[in-house]
Amino acid sequence: MSIKSRDLRWKKVVCEELTVGEVKEVIIDPSTWKVTHLEVDLSKEAAELALGTRKGGIRNFLAVSAIGKVNKTIKLKVKKGQLQIYLKPPKLK
Repeated sequence: MSIKSRDLRWKKVVCEELTVGEVKEVIIDPSTWKVTHLEVDLSKEAAELALGTRKGGIRNFLAVSAIGKVNKTIKLKVKKGQLQIYLKPPKLK
């Protein structure tokens, strides 16, 4: 079974009972043509838990290795306390 990138955009990302955020983009490594990260617009709760900031709307890259099941939402297979391991800020140009 395959999933199209447009099917992932705007999906909610959930970790345990926490809404982590919403997918904005799918990131592909051009040298391997594999999806490596999802760009996620973080919720205020997730930003505070993972990054220590109380500001919502921060975008970060979520490693695909954290993804569990994909249905109506994207459910992560990691614990809330591990989010900061799988999130990295986008590189500024």
